[in-house]
Amino acid sequence: MLSELSEWFWQERLWFPKGLGWDDLRDRDGRVYAKAQDLWVALPIALMFLVIRQVFERTVATPLASLLGVKETVRLKVPHNPKLDSYYCNITKNPTQTSIASLCKQTGFSERQVQRWFRRRRNQDRPSLLKKFKEASWRFTFYLLAFIAGLASLIDKPWLYDLKEMWQGFPVLTLLPSQYWYYMIELGFYSALLFSVASDVKRKDFKEQIVHHVATILLISFSWCVNYIRAGTLIMLVHDSSDYFLESAKMFNYAGWRNACNYIFIVFAAIFIITRLVIFPFWIIYCTWVYPVTIYEPFFGYYFFNGLLMTLQCLHIFWAVLIIRIAIRFLTYNEKVDDERSDRDETDESEEGEEEEDTKQKKKNGPVQNGHTGHNNNHSKTE
Repeated sequence: MLSELSEWFWQERLWFPKGLGWDDLRDRDGRVYAKAQDLWVALPIALMFLVIRQVFERTVATPLASLLGVKETVRLKVPHNPKLDSYYCNITKNPTQTSIASLCKQTGFSERQVQRWFRRRRNQDRPSLLKKFKEASWRFTFYLLAFIAGLASLIDKPWLYDLKEMWQGFPVLTLLPSQYWYYMIELGFYSALLFSVASDVKRKDFKEQIVHHVATILLISFSWCVNYIRAGTLIMLVHDSSDYFLESAKMFNYAGWRNACNYIFIVFAAIFIITRLVIFPFWIIYCTWVYPVTIYEPFFGYYFFNGLLMTLQCLHIFWAVLIIRIAIRFLTYNEKVDDERSDRDETDESEEGEEEEDTKQKKKNGPVQNGHTGHNNNHSKTE
């Protein structure tokens, strides 16, 4: 069964144009070609990235956060209440007005006390500024180094300047050491992101991020197997060219450096729009979708590869809308740049007044026990 499935999966008509096959990619005469089994190298690299990240966050990111003045918001802890905790964990974190009224009867709390309890409980579950800063600094470091390394490996390659050169001699394209390591490191990094997604900061575009990571891993792996490596290196370079600006803007935002954050974000927005909405669709996708059919007949791999590229392009458009919306608010109304995807702490603007009212109410009616006013038994009996 498994052998039949493997034979079907690796059949040449799925992966290559007509007349070409795996025999064309066998190492010969000192020429080395990409092989599917090479991709297993990405797994230990991914595990290595997870370890390096932990060390980096403790030894580099944390001291850097202190140096830049990252200040934690003091969050008030809620008292343990079994009924409210059970409702929060098992039903919903945002109870309706009807549910609040029911919880008031069960706990003896006032409506304001229940609302305040849920508000503070939600704040407790939100990631701290330090956690966000460490994650952003780790990604900034990788994206910057990956972009520099990718640019260095492509700077002298003809397909960086003439995209049609990426198909010159396809699929018999010799694998270069710089291409090998560029691929394995990028694949290992995105695999590590997928492994750590459960513990990373969850944002509103969590599902889109998962789709992006999976599509990227599939794209890198597939392009490696069918020797679309030249196209793959260009795609990775385009993506890395703007990401480090976004992560650095986040770092300054968490540190409270508003002006630096705002201006870096505008630079990021400009580069993102140019690379993801202009260069990527009109140059790279054009050269992988339109130009190849002038050389060979379309095959399954051709459609699959371009389908993954179109998936990434849809995500680019989704994120571009968010980015442009933030940029317009900043340029038009001079508002501070904030990540719309992140949850913000809920502030208790009227909490002090509420607590004063609760205190007055307690003094007036005595301590409340299970929703009823307790009797004062400390008076002396008259004999």
